[in-house]
Parts: sequence; structure tokens; C-alpha cells
Amino acid sequence: MPNSFTFDLPAYRTIFGIGSLSQLRDEVERLGSTRVLIVCTEPERRLAEQVAVTLGDLAVAIFDDAVMHHPVETVQAARDCAADVNADCCVTVGGGTTTGTGKLVVLETGIPLISVPTTYAGSEMTPIYGITEAGVKRTGRDRRVLPRTVIYDPQLTLSLPPQASGASGINAIAHSVEALYAPDANPITSLMAVESIRTLGRALPVVVREPGNLEARSDALYGAWLAGIVLGSTAMGLHHKLCHTLGGTFNLPHADVHTVVLPHAIAYNRDYAPDAIGLAAAALGTSNAAQGAYDLAVTIGAKTSLKDLGMPEAGLERAADLAVQNRYPNPRPLEREGIRELLHNAYHGNRP
Repeated sequence: MPNSFTFDLPAYRTIFGIGSLSQLRDEVERLGSTRVLIVCTEPERRLAEQVAVTLGDLAVAIFDDAVMHHPVETVQAARDCAADVNADCCVTVGGGTTTGTGKLVVLETGIPLISVPTTYAGSEMTPIYGITEAGVKRTGRDRRVLPRTVIYDPQLTLSLPPQASGASGINAIAHSVEALYAPDANPITSLMAVESIRTLGRALPVVVREPGNLEARSDALYGAWLAGIVLGSTAMGLHHKLCHTLGGTFNLPHADVHTVVLPHAIAYNRDYAPDAIGLAAAALGTSNAAQGAYDLAVTIGAKTSLKDLGMPEAGLERAADLAVQNRYPNPRPLEREGIRELLHNAYHGNRP
């Protein structure tokens, strides 16, 4: 047990359970809101329309142009939409792309946010936001972007395709792995992180094999909820910074990049955080966390190389340069040569 630690966790209102979407209107009314802007991506439009039916006369518009990595132009369009309809509440329905767009709307407008996640991204439980401008993605932290309520309804994840489900879940595992060796880790976040890794590691193969298995979907969503809490409570290191760099600069799919990079980021840090990474390994049911994360990706049929995601090999040098431009906490010092080797292995999909 550590001698001292600081645990500063914002108050979260979480509603979890099958059919819990039915409580959305009550949650909007709790806030005193009467004009709701629903934010989603174009493929999630039908689900957003279902949410609009749930809200009835409280829903005034649907913005369905959210796109990954949140280009500044799209964010401004969402803000303009909120202003045009005089929205006094924003409800996001979807994954991290949608949640992130909603965060940037409320950061500018000050209206409250309610999140209805349909993936395992975890963004809804963090004060972290990101925006891409001129090909560079920057992130920030501000508690004003935290949702007032998060509604987790496992039924809403049933339509998430198996491949997307698997990558989204490993994205969540990455949050928990980095939380274990974060400089501001504490016993509570570590307990949550271990439980998250264990639950997701057990649930994801079932979700991919049996997409309609609601019990496995519930377990995965529970694990992702825990991962989101620890993501928002601790400082992330090389893995997350590298994934934001790769995704924002080369427009690569967010969850898939996390899936590819995680085993190699663990291997990079292994000798500098052996106890924390040992906990991750045990939670994955293996003696080697890097190999365990890689093997889980293979088991669920996820892509394991940046090359397969469309990353140009010529971009590896630029990615290595960007990764060491800004300093951030990480167990192992940020060494360009080592990061370049990490990127080489991730590009080719080598097993650690």
C-alpha cells in the first residue's frame, strides 16, 4: 500500500443497464433543458432518429456530420448548428468520434452534454478533447466537456460490427494499461484498470464470435466504462500520444491504431514499469503483456500492422519526429531511435 496519493475524481452520473435509453428524456428534463441537439456520425443517423423519438418534442435537430479526429471545420459546423436551433443541451449518440464532437460543442457554448455511447471508446468518461487543424491533432483537458449524464445501454452496441467491436475494446484496454504505470496512478485507479483489462480480455472474443451475445456485450461495456474512468483520472503516456499523432497526421482509424500500437508500446516500456505491466499481463491471463495484447488482437481478427491500416511507410520518420517534439510522462524516456523501432515493428505487424 502506498504511503500517500491524490485521487481527484469528478462526480459522474452513470446509468447502466439494458433498456436504459428509455431514461434519456428524464435526464434532459433533470437539467431543465427543452431544446436538444443530437450529434452523431452519418452511419449512426438511424439510431439518432430513434433517440429523437425517445426525446419527443425536446429534440430540435440532428447533426450527423461528425467525423473522426474532429477537423476544426466540422467542429465549427456543429457549433453553428447548435446556435442556429438555439440548443440548450447536446446529446451524443455513438462512439468516440461523436462524443468528441459533442465535447467541442459544449466547450464553446457552455450548454450541458449527455452521452449515449455505442462503442467501447471511453471518451464519455474523460475531460479530454481533441481537434485537428492543418493535419495536426492537439488534445486538451477541461472538465467543462464532461457529460452531465452517461447512459450505457448494452442493446445499443449490438449493431456494432464484430471487427469494430474488437478494435474498440482493445482501445479501452490501452487506457487501462497506461493507467497502471501513470505517474499519478493510485490504488483505486489501478483496481479499476485491472478489472477493466480482465473483463474486456474475457468478453471481446465472445463479442466477436457471437455478436448478439448480450451478456458479453454488457461485460465489454462495463470494462470500457472502467477504462474510461481511469483514462480521465490519470496521465496517459507514449501509447496514447503516438496514436493521436498517427491518427491525426495520417487520418488512420482511431481504435485500429490503438490495437496495432498497444503491444509495441507495452514492449517499449516493459523494463521500466515491470510491476505495472506484470499486473496487465496477469489480467490478460499471460506472463507477457505485450504478447498477450498482440495475441488478443489476432484472436479477434483485428488488424495488427500500420501497413494494413493504410499508413505510408515514408511517414514513419515524421511520426517518430512528432512523437518526441513534446515531453509527456512515460516510464521509459522518449528516445527517438527506440520509438522509430517501435513504429517499424508496428508498421510490419511483428509480434513483440
